[in-house]
Amino acid sequence: MQTPPILTDRPALLRNRNRATEFFLQDEAHAEVQERLIEVNRAFTSPAVVTGFPKLWQDIGTPVADDDLLALTPGAHDLVIHALCLHWANDPVGQLVQCRHALRPDGLFLALMFGGQTLHELRACLAEAEAEIAGGLSPRVLPMGEIRDLGGLLQRAGFALPVADSFTKTVRYRDALHLMRDLRLMGEGNALTARLRHPTRRAVLLRAAEIYQTQYADAEGRIPATFEIICLTGWAPHDSQQKPLRPGSAVQSLADALNTAEMPLPLHPRKG
Repeated sequence: MQTPPILTDRPALLRNRNRATEFFLQDEAHAEVQERLIEVNRAFTSPAVVTGFPKLWQDIGTPVADDDLLALTPGAHDLVIHALCLHWANDPVGQLVQCRHALRPDGLFLALMFGGQTLHELRACLAEAEAEIAGGLSPRVLPMGEIRDLGGLLQRAGFALPVADSFTKTVRYRDALHLMRDLRLMGEGNALTARLRHPTRRAVLLRAAEIYQTQYADAEGRIPATFEIICLTGWAPHDSQQKPLRPGSAVQSLADALNTAEMPLPLHPRKG
């Protein structure tokens, strides 16, 4: 088995989180989870929450640190939530597999994570400024998945009835420097293993802020920052769950369902 690359410097990530004082995105995720659990309409008796901020999630379930090896007991939970930290995982599929093994049959898995559109404005401006001033790019942002790919990860991890959807939150800031300060206060500063080990040149930051203001500022001079949050839902397999029909086993044709006439297919493809 191929060992996943070590993308995240966990000591640096923990230091960043220990200094965090701003939690509005965690609060947003927390509210989203609560709404989704209400829609499920099921009483969960042994929930666990994988999180980097245990105090924020302990009201929903037993907090579990988002280490590479999760402290989850196989088959011990009827609900496992992965709370806005999967983007820091060195092995996201491995995290999902561990969560599935921790679930009882027909247990629910719910993950919220940042998607590929997150901070696309800042990433583009920093890249342009660094290329212009420093002549190259340095590692700054974790690879974040697109929704079309992340649903497939649930299937690879063995979940039944997988669903992936997303929502976007746009936050407006005075300028890019204010945004970058807020990211540090969220505990979301750069914790990549391959990151530069010295502060970014101030000229790069100021140039990035200038580009951001020019390209994205609204009429009031404020800049948008996009946070895409992808929600992954899956169930531990159980015989009671709905199964997909076998090919050819449908009792009603699509034409009947749509109340239209079926057209015979041509024997040969048309040319031109």
